[in-house]
Amino acid sequence: MQPSEKMTPLEMRTTVSLALVFALRMFGMFSILPVLAIHAQSLPGGSMPLLVGIALGIDGLAQAVLQIPFGLLSDRYGRKRMIYIGLALFALGSFIAAGAHDIYMIILGRLVQGTGAVAAAIIALLADLTREEHRSKSMAVIGMSIGVTFGASMALGPALNHYIGVSGIFALTGVLALGAIFVIRFVVPTPQISRQHADAGTVPSQILGVLKNTELQRLDFGIFSLHAAMRGLFVVVPLLLLNVGPLPVNEHWKVYLPVMAISFFAVVPAIIIAETRGKMKPVFCSAVGLLTIATLLMAMMVNNFYGIVAALFLFFLAFNLLEATLPSLISKIAPAGSKGTAIGVYNSFQFLGLFLGGTIGGFLAQHASHAAVFAFSSGLCLAWLLLALSMEKPPAVRTRMYHVGYALDEQKARALSEQLSALNGVNEAVVIADEGVAYLKVSMGDWDEARARELIEKGE
Repeated sequence: MQPSEKMTPLEMRTTVSLALVFALRMFGMFSILPVLAIHAQSLPGGSMPLLVGIALGIDGLAQAVLQIPFGLLSDRYGRKRMIYIGLALFALGSFIAAGAHDIYMIILGRLVQGTGAVAAAIIALLADLTREEHRSKSMAVIGMSIGVTFGASMALGPALNHYIGVSGIFALTGVLALGAIFVIRFVVPTPQISRQHADAGTVPSQILGVLKNTELQRLDFGIFSLHAAMRGLFVVVPLLLLNVGPLPVNEHWKVYLPVMAISFFAVVPAIIIAETRGKMKPVFCSAVGLLTIATLLMAMMVNNFYGIVAALFLFFLAFNLLEATLPSLISKIAPAGSKGTAIGVYNSFQFLGLFLGGTIGGFLAQHASHAAVFAFSSGLCLAWLLLALSMEKPPAVRTRMYHVGYALDEQKARALSEQLSALNGVNEAVVIADEGVAYLKVSMGDWDEARARELIEKGE
């Protein structure tokens, strides 16, 4: 019996509603980026770029520390319970920041926001409610929702600042987080059984092995550098646009909207070429090189409004392409049964990059110059480029997951793994008895799927 090629109504409802939860949570976090540095100038302590950088990045520190524990606690205490707690903390932090009268309270509010590190728990909930063969589609929808939300937030942040101010944006963020709780409670289905999923959650016993994988280390350093550069950028770019450009802050959307929209759609052909023609490494390395050039241009153009805008476009062209290709590379490189752990470690480095990017960017802006912030980012990107050029060519594979149609013990799981690994076009196969799931890495060309399905569904 072949599994349905279409998602069920429950799977569609789960995917759309959890994508909405991510969007509601992320909108407030992203929309504050283009306006916080400007708003901070009017607050006690806000004229110190170091404190502004800490305010911009402190949520990343909390998420780096807590996102894996939140996911593991959701295995034990329930997905929805941990998500409620996380969203409530996020809302609390938003309201603290909304009522802040100095930069220190904004830092506190942003820190509390970061303690609501629910991303891993939400992905685990998604895994509980979707079948293995459709999970990658659901993940793609959520990834797309985050990307669209990021672009929309960049454009809408300055406009919202004009009408409701930064305090209003923080308050709106808190309200949206409470709305996300409503969606989780009344729209997202409740799973009958919650269990650990090797493709979507972190397995503690696998963390050391993932950290030792040199190819994954390159990608972890990459996502760290990418988000450090992005968060450092927002310490100074809003001020540069205001100080050297013709636009008041409420019209900065005229910069961010075309930059984000054009760069978002412009990367689609490159993504298609990378994935379908086996050109992932050259496309990836080109994007890292472009990121290096963009940050160098920013360092050179700090007094030129149009130069800053052009460099900003190149930066987000590279940023959007890398945001799309890095998760794909993780999937291709990570061992078949360790994908979820690899993504968990990768996300932790991403959040750590947000914190250190904001903090170091603020320190350099305060004690050196605005150009020094971009020079630091360029140095990170150059180091990443050297690592990317020396990485092995990513295998032309894709991951497939199947529910095993008969009872398994460890011996049967090992035997099935060996049978699947021997099939034509199967590069790697891991069967996990506790999950009753087979994880396969298969050639992007032909592979013996019919025989694989036969073994997985019925055995011999």
